[in-house]
Amino acid sequence: MKHLSLLSLCFLLISTTVFSQAYESSQTYNKKKQQAITIDYGYPQEAVENAIVQKIESMGYKARSEKGLFNSDKGFIVFKNAMLSDISDESLDYIVKIERKSRKEKDETTLYLLINDSKSNTLENISAATIGRAKSFVNNLIPDIEAANLELQITAQEDAVVKSEKKYKDLTDDQASMEKKIKQLQDDLKKNASDQASQQRDIEAQKKALELLRGKRKTAPAAL
Repeated sequence: MKHLSLLSLCFLLISTTVFSQAYESSQTYNKKKQQAITIDYGYPQEAVENAIVQKIESMGYKARSEKGLFNSDKGFIVFKNAMLSDISDESLDYIVKIERKSRKEKDETTLYLLINDSKSNTLENISAATIGRAKSFVNNLIPDIEAANLELQITAQEDAVVKSEKKYKDLTDDQASMEKKIKQLQDDLKKNASDQASQQRDIEAQKKALELLRGKRKTAPAAL
């Protein structure tokens, strides 16, 4: 049974490796259907996006995101005239699109990488060697994605700690407020009891005074 489990684990690892290799597909960008280097990662979309953006920006190239309500290229990230030595010694445009595979698969992300040059503006005329290096580039992005994902997890956990600490503070503040109210209530109860005792004494005194006054009434004369 142990051997079977180990075999299953090995098969799973091999399957994951195959699954994570780059392949070619297509994407529509700039109103043209273009070839794209594509890869699927078992990580959240935000981690994949952070990883590739941070990696390329660390090489000195600023990311530009396509935005705008009527922009058909909305969601693409563009690195204009970037010379990524891991891929090519030429300055090329690298266009990236990152999508979650589905709403249910929040930890499954697909990355599309389009490479345009100033002439053909399409991956079709990029050399096979450059395409191969580009595939290796995205294949080897896993450590960067893992690091980016860890940072997201750390940030999320920091937020959870802050939220938990705030809730604790709110609870302690509520306790202090309730204890203050209880003390005030206890003081009010003591004062009330003292006031009741004082009032009871006043009642007794008033009754005695009433009896004294009643005692001073003149007796009516006897009838003949």
